[in-house]
Amino acid sequence: MKPAVSTQPQPHRLPFLQGLLPFNAAQLPHDIIAGITLAALGIPEVMGYTKISGTPTVTGLYTILLPLIAFAIFGASRQLVVAADSATAAILAGTLTAVAALGSKEYVGLTSTVALTVAVMLVIARIFRLGFLADFLSRSALIGFLTGVGVQVAAGELAGLFGLAKEGHGPIMQIVSVLQRVGAASLPTTALSIAVLVVIVGCKRVAPRAPGALIAVIGAIVASGVFNFAARGIAVTGEVPGGLPSLFLPPLHMNEVNQVLATAASCFIVIIAQSAATARAYATRYNEKGDDNADIIGLAAANAAAAFTGTFVVNGSPTKTEMVDDAGGRTQFVHLTTAFIVLLVLLFLTKPLSLLPAPVLSAIVFMIGVKLIDVKGMKELYRMQKDEFVVALLAACVVVFVDVMHGILAAVVLSLIAHARHSYRLRTRVMTRSPAGRWVSQPVEPNVLASPGIVVYRFEADLFYANAGRFTQEVLQVVNEASSPLRWVVIDASEINNIDYTAGKTLVQLSGELAGRGVGVAAVALPSGVLRQLDRYRALRTRGTHREIFATVDAAIETLRDLAPPTAAPDAKSE
Repeated sequence: MKPAVSTQPQPHRLPFLQGLLPFNAAQLPHDIIAGITLAALGIPEVMGYTKISGTPTVTGLYTILLPLIAFAIFGASRQLVVAADSATAAILAGTLTAVAALGSKEYVGLTSTVALTVAVMLVIARIFRLGFLADFLSRSALIGFLTGVGVQVAAGELAGLFGLAKEGHGPIMQIVSVLQRVGAASLPTTALSIAVLVVIVGCKRVAPRAPGALIAVIGAIVASGVFNFAARGIAVTGEVPGGLPSLFLPPLHMNEVNQVLATAASCFIVIIAQSAATARAYATRYNEKGDDNADIIGLAAANAAAAFTGTFVVNGSPTKTEMVDDAGGRTQFVHLTTAFIVLLVLLFLTKPLSLLPAPVLSAIVFMIGVKLIDVKGMKELYRMQKDEFVVALLAACVVVFVDVMHGILAAVVLSLIAHARHSYRLRTRVMTRSPAGRWVSQPVEPNVLASPGIVVYRFEADLFYANAGRFTQEVLQVVNEASSPLRWVVIDASEINNIDYTAGKTLVQLSGELAGRGVGVAAVALPSGVLRQLDRYRALRTRGTHREIFATVDAAIETLRDLAPPTAAPDAKSE
């Protein structure tokens, strides 16, 4: 864990340039080195992502040119790296092929249209301050979703490692197809793929800071030029357009609107969740104030820049952000440095890129997929929270056996179900005194009294329409099964932060029901909790006592110990 030292010596009040200002001259050399590192490691990766997204190789370079500059200007996070991402690239390939052939001019145009649509969605999210939506995709569901994407990505590149044509629908059939045709594999292609994998894995183990993918790319390009790989049956990338990307407005036809909106919505959810989680983590690490809504504008600007330069959706990247942080980068000058290096590559080095063997990109993408398969995270979930492990496993299975788009929908739905399940599940106790005179909580059972004739029932969750019925049922059960008649039920609401309308009306009915049985109802509530809501609903307002909402359990018991419960009024149940 790095020390939580702020890199922001004084507040910056402008609505933009928050990732760049205030300028720290001492930090600039570190940011430049980190920017060079990001370019060295990121260029081969984003070129690999084009194999996932089904777009030309050069579009990968475009994702780390203007989009990086746009986020550096308009984003709030000083550390978050925004670039091409495997998850969103997989969503594009898994959804847009329904309306255009993978890799076709129409398909490439649609990927830019999706990026622009995502930008518009992000602007709308900012206007309505929807940054909190990131909280509704749980970490467990995201682990499962990305694991499923990793399986899909790795399986999709398996054929390319052996020089075989990609066949089969879905990861399982693709793996089976490769196993059935392995005898027809190209030996030169297979040997080159193995060499690249050895270099990448070897660098990671022996020298983790070394750019293994870049070393493999440079070595393969040199070998391709010297030994003429194309003539020896090893496919190469082919011509890569040089120069700056052209600016244009992405096309959109009415018959494509539904597919574009669905694809953009899936990408939007992943971007909101993944970017916010990453930005928050690094803001916390360096004791800085994060701003999800300002980052949304930065992400919108980055995706608009991607759309207008003919490339695909960009996203906050956890792996690239960690890469930059590890290299000492602390501000968005890292982005500007990387963008400058990419500009030089586009202007002067695209010809060597045309010699890049296709198996090299397949090997790089295969490793990206393998890294996305979060075995450690899945094991940890299984060990620590088996119900959340099931959520992650289901999300992964939907991606693998159905498709990525339904996978993200499953991840969101499962997250919401998990949230509702935790809220619905009663966390309740009854309070009693220990021999030492302290209040202790006990499981909810009849005849566990706080004082003769008085039970203190504690509810440790927000009270809303889904759990209000169970709340009432449990309170009535305690009253009905008591071996001697109760006089008061004290509801400890000090842990309740919200009561919705349905729950409020339920409390009114419960109060009337208990009053009809000669049992009074009182409450313990704090001004910072639901004191005003209880008073507004008058749910626990009983006749015959001047005060029935108390600040502490002790105060409630002291007042009610010798106080008879109120007499039920004729309309008590219908109040």
